[in-house]
Amino acid sequence: MRKSTITLLALLAAACATAPSTKPSQRIPPPPQTEVRPRAETLHEVDITDPYAWLENQTAPEVRDWIAKQNAYTDQLLGTRPEIKQFVPRLTALMSTDQFDFPTYRNGRYFYKRRAAGQDLYSIYVRDSVNGPDQLLIDPAPMSTSHTISVDIADVSNDGSLLAYSVRQGGADEFEVRFFDVKQKKTIGQPLPEARYQSVNFLTLDKAGLFFTRMTRDGMRLFYRDVAGGGETMLFGDKLTADKILFSSLSPDGRYLLIHIFHGSAPKKTEIYVEDLSDADPVATVVNDLDARSVAFLAGKKLVIQTNWNAPNERIMITDIEHPQRTNWRELVPENKNAAIQGTTVAGGRVYVRYLENVQPRITGYDLDGHEQDTIRFDTYGNLEDMQGSFEEPVAFLRFSSIHVPPTVYQYDVAKGERTMFAQQNAPVNANDFVVEQVFYPSKDGTRVPMFMLYKKGLQKNGTNPTYLGGYGGFLQSQLPTFSPRAVVFAEKGGIYAVANLRGGGEYGEAWHRAGMLDKKQNTFDDFAAAAEYLIRERYTSSEHLAVAGGSNGGLLVAAFATQHPDLASAVICRFPLIDMLRYHKYLVGSFWVPEYGNPDNEADFKWIYPYSPYQHVTKGTKYPAMLFISGDSDTRVAPLHARKMTAMMQAANASDNPIMLRYHVSSGHSGGEPLHEQVHNQAEELAFLWWRLK
Repeated sequence: MRKSTITLLALLAAACATAPSTKPSQRIPPPPQTEVRPRAETLHEVDITDPYAWLENQTAPEVRDWIAKQNAYTDQLLGTRPEIKQFVPRLTALMSTDQFDFPTYRNGRYFYKRRAAGQDLYSIYVRDSVNGPDQLLIDPAPMSTSHTISVDIADVSNDGSLLAYSVRQGGADEFEVRFFDVKQKKTIGQPLPEARYQSVNFLTLDKAGLFFTRMTRDGMRLFYRDVAGGGETMLFGDKLTADKILFSSLSPDGRYLLIHIFHGSAPKKTEIYVEDLSDADPVATVVNDLDARSVAFLAGKKLVIQTNWNAPNERIMITDIEHPQRTNWRELVPENKNAAIQGTTVAGGRVYVRYLENVQPRITGYDLDGHEQDTIRFDTYGNLEDMQGSFEEPVAFLRFSSIHVPPTVYQYDVAKGERTMFAQQNAPVNANDFVVEQVFYPSKDGTRVPMFMLYKKGLQKNGTNPTYLGGYGGFLQSQLPTFSPRAVVFAEKGGIYAVANLRGGGEYGEAWHRAGMLDKKQNTFDDFAAAAEYLIRERYTSSEHLAVAGGSNGGLLVAAFATQHPDLASAVICRFPLIDMLRYHKYLVGSFWVPEYGNPDNEADFKWIYPYSPYQHVTKGTKYPAMLFISGDSDTRVAPLHARKMTAMMQAANASDNPIMLRYHVSSGHSGGEPLHEQVHNQAEELAFLWWRLK
């Protein structure tokens, strides 16, 4: 193989031309200078020089100084934009409302998170009946003067007497687990220390204990410990490597422990085991020999298994828990060739399956003989979130919203087939003022791709409408039109808010997913570019008035868009992104994502990763669109170094008058972390950036 050399400072490719702009010239002060300290390495006979590798050291004083200068630059250009004050009041009205999360039902009690109108943080409450008064259990507000500590429900004991809840600092994925006596209204026991936990399961037969899966230095492990404290016992996973995801669930009677091993996120392979805690026999294998993704659910003495084994759109199998081996599986619900299964819930003695057909959801219930019993659907385009419940309890919960319709949480009586409202977010928005449209457009290779759009009634297709295009396209995640205050405000101002259903997601099952992963990842980027081209071709907007935005894997998406099509949009918002794809797997939990992207240390994988990796394809002298990178210290999932290095790279390479900025937060991360007032300000700042660049 002929050896080649790539130097990121001086790529020889010609600068890409941008479309002529009709906007008046704006004098933008130059960004802070970033020192070049080249780091050279050779990957598969390709020499690569990274001029900003020193920005990877997050705690180094020189990096902290660089971050401060970048935030000051962003404050100078964006922090005082008058548009921020225009957006804050409306966003406040939409977001400062009474909001509820899914309830957890235990022994007649309802445990849930609620953020009362005007409050910064969600608290944990309980009701003793469905319409009973809200009783406050855990209020995180006193835990931090900055309101950057949040709480969540980790588990509730089956008798409803004990609560395990997480305490999270900022937006980090790691958290502490504390315990609370619901009747006595007091904290009990010894907390689990701050760490990355995948599951927590109460056991309260003889004395309160719990099973939990936690990330260690060597990988995830399953442990047991008494709630009161004492030593931990490692039960399972001693040979698991750091790229495996381990979680467990416990039967209501405390007898069976169900164990899953995912070979990465959205994995090609899953292992499932059952441990009968009443005997000393080794764990029983449900499945560990298939290159297929399977998830099992406890349903009395049965196991219900959702799997894509010989079924790209997935199907449901069932087996006896005492004889769970694959040779004893039987098909309960066959694959639907026209609708992809998105999730399964066992509740009230039934199996509920959530489908997407042409990106429109429904939930269908089956008995344990596979006979259809009931179907739940809504007429509006929207997101019917997966049911939550347990096989032994008579009720389940679901939530529905649309991009312009605030969410409602429903309680569903399985026996009666009736749903009643448990809680509703009364955000002040008139759904009749808007149009939600689903369109289909051809991608580069002719694939038909769906997209949703929100805009005000009466909008004219004149090519001048400010347009926000979002997408994700990875890890089987389906992008449905879920309620978004950002979208409502953007549309109220006369804009179009669009979300494309790209390959790599789960909208059409595993085949759609695999068409946008590994060596097919470029399809995702082509689908997104084709969405932009469709919006321009159909005169919804033009390049001058188009912005793209995405986070995490969606941050990779819009960064690739900017490097591959710098002339197709005027603004880019890139949140908590993956960008340096030649090193992504070396940081934090990047090894989880190797099944999705591949491993650049392997030559075969390198050959498809390198051509799209955005960091290696910033071309000096190119006229790039305005870009706002967003990241922060509390992102412990996607390393913030991606955003730091890409900001420096693009600032040095950009030949346009468009600003390249970084907004770097201290407390926010992949798991949120900002109190409500900061969420409002941050969304207003993003919208101000877009309105500044698109109008």
